[in-house]
Amino acid sequence: MTDALLARLTLGAIFIYHGLVPKLLFRDASELQLLDAHGLPHSLLLLAGAGELLLGLLIVSLRRQGWPLYLAMAALLALLVDVVIFAPAVLVQAFNPLSLNLAALVLGVIALRGRQPS
Repeated sequence: MTDALLARLTLGAIFIYHGLVPKLLFRDASELQLLDAHGLPHSLLLLAGAGELLLGLLIVSLRRQGWPLYLAMAALLALLVDVVIFAPAVLVQAFNPLSLNLAALVLGVIALRGRQPS
């Protein structure tokens, strides 16, 4: 297994996990607080979870395609900026969005560097 494939599979697993566990299965309080910070209904958590789960599956299954990686990286950057603006207090917590998103972005870069063109 190449480093690029390992990075892609790991990034996909991160999106699958974060879509499934804290959003769809357990409706984590911190996820709901982020929706509250925007004045959005909690029902959007299910849509966000389904979107993350789908993106993770696309990253894993469309191995010759770069667009799922670019989409994931854009989402990671946008969500990080969003947290900085609307919920900066979470940036000091353990395993916070800053450290997770930066690591996931690097995985995306590694996956893109080793991608074979279609």
